[in-house]
Amino acid sequence: MSSTGLRERKKALTRQLIADTAARLFAERGYENVAVGDVAREADVAEQTVYNYFPTKEQLVTDREQEIQEQLDRLIRSRPPGSTPAAAIREFALRVVAGIRDIPSELWRGEIGYLAAISPTVHRLVLEVIDRQARALAAVISDTTAVSPEIARLHGIALAGVFELIISEAGRRTRAGQSQTRIARELSRMIANVLDELDRWFSKSRSSRRLASRRRRLPSTTTPKP
Repeated sequence: MSSTGLRERKKALTRQLIADTAARLFAERGYENVAVGDVAREADVAEQTVYNYFPTKEQLVTDREQEIQEQLDRLIRSRPPGSTPAAAIREFALRVVAGIRDIPSELWRGEIGYLAAISPTVHRLVLEVIDRQARALAAVISDTTAVSPEIARLHGIALAGVFELIISEAGRRTRAGQSQTRIARELSRMIANVLDELDRWFSKSRSSRRLASRRRRLPSTTTPKP
C-alpha cells in the first residue's frame, strides 16, 4: 500500500473512532450533556483533531449526511432509462435499514434516530438535514427527469421523507423497547412498500408530463371561422 493510501486509511480510522466515541457518550449521557472536549478525551485525541474531522458538534450526529447524499445523487444520475428515482434508491435505502442490525448495541442509543426522539435539539438537526436532502434530491431529479420543477421538488421531498421515516421510526421503536433486529425487519417491509408506492407515483408523473407535452404539439383541429 502506498504512503498516500496508508494516510487515508489512518484518517478514516481516526474519523470512525471519533464518531463511535461520540455515539457512545451520547448514548450514556445524552446529546446535551456531552461536549466536544469530552469526546476528544475519551477518544484520546486532541480537541482540535475532533474539529478537523467534525467542524461542529452537530456533525458528530449527522456525520453520514454528505456520504448518503453523494450516494443518492450517483444512483439517481446513473439509473437505467425508464427507471424512476424511487426505484434507483430502493436497494440503497433498504441496505441502510438492514444496517441497523449491525450497529453495536452500546452505540445504538447514541445514533441519530434515538437521539432525535428524546432531544429537541437533535430533532431540529434532523429536520434541517431532511430539508437539505430534499433540495439536493429535487435538483438532481430536475436534471435527469422530464418533470416540471415543482414536481421535481415534490419528488425530492418525498424521497427525503423516506429517510426521515427511517430516522423517526427507529427512534420511536427504540423508545418502545423494540430490538434492533425487530426494528430492521419491520422497517424493511415498511420502506419497501413506501418506495414501491413512490415508484408508481413517479411513473405516473412522468407519463402525465409526456402526455401533456404531446397534446401541446398536436395541431389544432378547430375549423377557423370565415
